[in-house]
Amino acid sequence: MGNLGYGEILLIVLVALLLFGPNKIPELAKACGRAVREFKHGMREGLEEEKDTKKTPQA
Repeated sequence: MGNLGYGEILLIVLVALLLFGPNKIPELAKACGRAVREFKHGMREGLEEEKDTKKTPQA
């Protein structure tokens, strides 16, 4: 996969506007942001749990 140029980004935005309409785009962006935030939070918790299990020796 290569880098996206201005033309490709513009095409993606136009297709999204056609598919979802201008009123639905902010709701989709907000939902995407929440999903990314939850994913990062889960990853952080998983790493902390992994550190904790490595620190405590198990019998």
